[in-house]
Amino acid sequence: MTLDRRQVADIKPAGRREGLITEELEGELLIYDRMRDKAHCLNGSAAVVWRHCDGTRTIEELGRLIAPEADPELSREMALAALNQLDRRHLLREGIPAGSAVSRRELMRRAALVGAVGLALPVVKSIVAPTAAQAATCLPGGAACSSSAQCCSGVCAETSPGSGVFACA
Repeated sequence: MTLDRRQVADIKPAGRREGLITEELEGELLIYDRMRDKAHCLNGSAAVVWRHCDGTRTIEELGRLIAPEADPELSREMALAALNQLDRRHLLREGIPAGSAVSRRELMRRAALVGAVGLALPVVKSIVAPTAAQAATCLPGGAACSSSAQCCSGVCAETSPGSGVFACA
């Protein structure tokens, strides 16, 4: 169930900016969350929502920014989809109200029904980044090893056939 137009009218979400490092990429925005050691890649539509999510714009206004020619209901739902993804990744100051979730499948179906095939649905992909301590736990090439899991390369090999001496490749 989605929020109706009256319920969405007064919501003015704000993106979290504290503890984040951002980097503009070609058509995307990379956000690194230092507090959670997670990296998030936002496609163009999701990046527009996050950039303009400053507590002064409503969800409908955010929707018009990412899909100005689309049906107002569809553009609102696209903004909600982006906001839900941002909220799940702790990139908003306050959460989005329950009942505002829009599934990607439903959003794609609605876009197809109104002929908005060229719209880019908002997507946020995330990965957990290793901490410095975790990143430094592998052995460099040439170091003695007993299993491939110890090596940064993932390969622990015998230095010469039959020698019984193993080193990271």
